[in-house]
Amino acid sequence: MNKVLNFLLVALIVGYGFYYWYKQPGFSQGEKAPDFTTVIKDGSPFTLSSLQGYYVLIDFWGSWCGPCRKENPELVALYDKYKDKEFKEAMGFEIVSIGVENQRSRWEAAIEQDGLDWKYHIPQTDRFKSEIVSQYKVREIPTKFLLNPKGEIIGVNLNALEIDQMLERRINKS
Repeated sequence: MNKVLNFLLVALIVGYGFYYWYKQPGFSQGEKAPDFTTVIKDGSPFTLSSLQGYYVLIDFWGSWCGPCRKENPELVALYDKYKDKEFKEAMGFEIVSIGVENQRSRWEAAIEQDGLDWKYHIPQTDRFKSEIVSQYKVREIPTKFLLNPKGEIIGVNLNALEIDQMLERRINKS
């Protein structure tokens, strides 16, 4: 009986470890963020590397995702606080929202309802099979990547307070 319980405990731990590993985004702190070219919500072309020189928060989210929608007011507050700030090593701060969706109309309504007034909204309407979602190996949402002005990942899945602290330290206070 003890052997069975030990086996089940080990299987549970290994299973949880595999599940945790599987759910992690495909890139980590210190790596260069993969570049991509796409079209934003208003139909304009967009390339991620065009934002080099800025701190960039890439936010994978969905209108159907409760935790994502709960975080949106915090992202709005971060954007409002930092969009016009002068940084020591950057020209500013931008958010790139990537919609992990099936229905574009619901996603657009959520952007309006939640007051996500930044420019860079990218629709990906094949949920987790979408090109950029697959490129970043995102397996769950919300998933966030904070990039430095060189396009390197300096934080993965940080909460709003952690992002705020990282950006606050980088403001030009002179």
